Amino acid sequence: MVEIRIASWESRLFAWIIDIILIYALVAVIESTISTLTGWSPQVFALALPVIAGLSVPFASNTVLLFLYWTIMEGTTGQSVGKMVLNLRLTDRTGDAAGIPKAALSAFGKAFLLPLDCLIGWFAMEKSGLRLFNRLSDTIVIRCDYTPPDGVTYIHEDD
Repeated sequence: MVEIRIASWESRLFAWIIDIILIYALVAVIESTISTLTGWSPQVFALALPVIAGLSVPFASNTVLLFLYWTIMEGTTGQSVGKMVLNLRLTDRTGDAAGIPKAALSAFGKAFLLPLDCLIGWFAMEKSGLRLFNRLSDTIVIRCDYTPPDGVTYIHEDD
């Protein structure tokens, strides 16, 4: 029997915060660099969706960047930078690699619908440790120990 440790909501939140800070800092550097080099302040990262039923729906391109970032990183390696820092990994339900399609569906909920995604997970799937889009994408976020490869032993200087 394989034992898989589902990551806590708190560790997932901290990984998400690290990723948000990273992407927003990257966008700020790009915008600043473009502005400095060209004298033009790009509005690329502050788009708006068309007016729907008389309401303007604000939409940040940062959200699209986050979606692409999470899809690519978690779909190829199972980890975003935030997940790497906290030893977390996105996997399928058996602990194997999730792959791009499942990572994309999981990332969609996280990037575009996070409050709803989490609330449904907390209340409708209580004690499962899943967001709605984890359930829909057949993925889980697990705690992964940082262990040396087979045949390797790490020895610390202080030992």
